[in-house]
Amino acid sequence: MSVSRFGVSLESDLLEALDEYVAINNFPNRSQAIRQLIERNIVEKKWQCNNVVAGAIILVYNHNKRDLTNKLADIQLSYYKEILSVQHFYFSQTTCFEIIAVKGQSYRLTELSDKLIATKGVQHGKLIMTKSDDE
Repeated sequence: MSVSRFGVSLESDLLEALDEYVAINNFPNRSQAIRQLIERNIVEKKWQCNNVVAGAIILVYNHNKRDLTNKLADIQLSYYKEILSVQHFYFSQTTCFEIIAVKGQSYRLTELSDKLIATKGVQHGKLIMTKSDDE
């Protein structure tokens, strides 16, 4: 892909914020940081437009909690078309870390993650989405 150069004018406080962002995120230069910010903005717009996106739902829960794993499995079954893969890791005798790879319309993925995270017994959850090539 070819690269085009252009100039950007920023107020000093925005430039300082950009430089801080570059340093914190270990970007090699401002251009890389700006690329990443633009890409993130594009991806987030796709979420709002309900385009097809890919992502991961991360859950942490006590797998000994009565019926919790069955409830999570029942919710996941309702979204079998969006779920690509599920991985379980055990942090301890009781704590399960689950990663659910998903792909589909952003509103469906958000709906699925909201239901899973709201399930009583889930200690922490997060949905991470990114663009998909199926646009």
